[in-house]
Amino acid sequence: LTVGSLVLLLTACSGSTPDIHVSEAEVDLGEVINGEIKTIEIPVFNYGTADLVIEAVTTSCGCTTASVEPSTIQPGESGALSVQFDSGAHGPGDIGPLIRQVFIASNDPDESEVEFRFLADVLSSGS
Repeated sequence: LTVGSLVLLLTACSGSTPDIHVSEAEVDLGEVINGEIKTIEIPVFNYGTADLVIEAVTTSCGCTTASVEPSTIQPGESGALSVQFDSGAHGPGDIGPLIRQVFIASNDPDESEVEFRFLADVLSSGS
């Protein structure tokens, strides 16, 4: 067994895996006037030793869209979760505090899905 083949064998046996980490689990947007569109960008890191593949990004509400770019994040690198919230999506009468979630599904074996949340206090556009 040569040193090179031993290193390859140990690397193969160590089970290289991706490890997703979202820099913030929750963001408070504060007061938002009904009808405003807010965009947030949150870093998404791969702390693992294999490529992190983003398989799906879903949201808890049609008022929110989200994506992660790039969809494959190399070990030790980062991407960005981009979230867009349309506070007027439910009409002018939908005001008050709210919580929305974004779910990121990936090939991380320990956390196949992570959740990011944001809070907002939607104010009437007449306020």
